[in-house]
Amino acid sequence: MAKGDKLRFGIAIPQMFPAGRTDSGFIVNFLRRVESLGYDSVWVQEQILGVMPTLDPIPLLSYASAFSGQLKLGTAVLLTPLTSPIHLAKSLATLDQLCNGRLIVGVGIGGYTDIYPAFGISTDGRARRFEEGIQLLKMLWTEERVTFQGRFWQMEGISINPKPLQRPHPPIWFGAHARPALKRAVKMGDGWMGAGSTSTKAFKEHIRLVRQYLQEEGKGQASFPLSKRVYVAVDRDKEGAARKLQEWFGRYYGNPALALEVAVFGSEEECIEGLGEIAQEGVDMLMLNPVYDMMEQAERLAQLVLPKL
Repeated sequence: MAKGDKLRFGIAIPQMFPAGRTDSGFIVNFLRRVESLGYDSVWVQEQILGVMPTLDPIPLLSYASAFSGQLKLGTAVLLTPLTSPIHLAKSLATLDQLCNGRLIVGVGIGGYTDIYPAFGISTDGRARRFEEGIQLLKMLWTEERVTFQGRFWQMEGISINPKPLQRPHPPIWFGAHARPALKRAVKMGDGWMGAGSTSTKAFKEHIRLVRQYLQEEGKGQASFPLSKRVYVAVDRDKEGAARKLQEWFGRYYGNPALALEVAVFGSEEECIEGLGEIAQEGVDMLMLNPVYDMMEQAERLAQLVLPKL
């Protein structure tokens, strides 16, 4: 179970509308319902390019901030190397102000480099670009005037205002699974979320490495939340659930078979077992990601599964 306090549960906001038309009313009803069910936070992800109609994360969270009560609002993850850290710092500071300091900023370097030319940037030194961008976010949020001479960005006496409401800044959680990326997450981040596209078996190895690197960095685990996105479906028609998951994974990841490797699905008993295996690794939060019948899935999880974890 979680370290110290009880295990917390987040859930993905409806963000993908395969028919192409966004149902904003459904988003509002979903937010209000999941808060009443006891979820701690709601989350978005970023897919700028792709065939799946996917709402952009920051505008979506800005909209959600008005209807989400006390829910924390998280990104998992923003692909920060693809954007200007100045624009990103300004947008996220604005969002943190609008939501009264409920923002968690999840960041990642991303796994696909073939899209970089579409954004007018090179893949050369992309890890350094990522690190510089995160460093600049923190500086722009905490310093009145920023002077910086890096490989990718240079500035003299630059300032953005308002600063985020949270001080020194909103927590920055890293999404990572390769060893160098996990080391970077521990060194530069305030928390870590395992990817939904990784299996439970792989997650166990990743969280072991995170704990090792935390110890090497002299960071306490109590102040560094550990979590995982889990694609999930509570459905007694297991074959039907598998088909729906594979269809979604095919459109979003281009890999239908991945669904069967990483998702937790089936009856409530099977979901309790699958999620329990992850919870036993000592995570602080499970971020649950249904991909169909999202309202019904949120209710089934809250009523039938989560109380048993």
